[in-house]
Amino acid sequence: MLCQLASERDQDDVKQIEKRDSVLTSKQQIDRLLRPGSSYFNLNPFEVLQIDPEATDEELKKRFRALSILVHPDKNQDDPDRAQLAFEAVDKAYKNLLDPEQKKRAVDVIQAGREYVEHNMKEKKKQLKKDGKPQFLEEDDPEMFRQAVYKQTMKLFAELEIKRKEREAKDMHERKRAREEEIETAEKAKREREWQKNFEETRDGRVDSWRSFQAGKSKAKKEKKPRSFLKPPKVKMEQRE
Repeated sequence: MLCQLASERDQDDVKQIEKRDSVLTSKQQIDRLLRPGSSYFNLNPFEVLQIDPEATDEELKKRFRALSILVHPDKNQDDPDRAQLAFEAVDKAYKNLLDPEQKKRAVDVIQAGREYVEHNMKEKKKQLKKDGKPQFLEEDDPEMFRQAVYKQTMKLFAELEIKRKEREAKDMHERKRAREEEIETAEKAKREREWQKNFEETRDGRVDSWRSFQAGKSKAKKEKKPRSFLKPPKVKMEQRE
């Protein structure tokens, strides 16, 4: 029952936000979509389009059409560059929500954020009861509850994005390392082929050189004269009388 009331309260809050933002001017919408930290705020496609996760496909389509026209560069020729960035954020959010898998992931993150806040509130009230203190929290106020869920949801989206970038960087490093190894293997194989080719092409020359060398040695042996040794003169022994 409490969860149902909380859900109904959240839906009412979202509808109020939609009503409020529906009257924003083009400039105000562009400022909202490009505010500081928008790279993380805009990770939540429902936040970008300011639409309830329970909205139908038709409601989603209408919201996208209205918002995309509002921030389109053609409608904001005095600030086309920022308008283009805002339009791209809206277009990306819409495409993400058209993808069932991406939409489910976003809904799961939002639900996780809400459950986290509700769990914390429950634990805080337990502690207050134990301490004999009034069990009232600022999150009991619908607006404060919405803000707490919003902050926790943004935190979860940011954490997921950081992890995604880390995985992407790791995968890129692995691909780069594999590519470098592939290039090194190819270059090594090329060097071996070139060496083998050169070896084959110079084989006849090496054989001819060896034969010439051997022939020269044989000729030298034949032409070599025997050594002559000088014999010492014979010494005559003198005869004594």
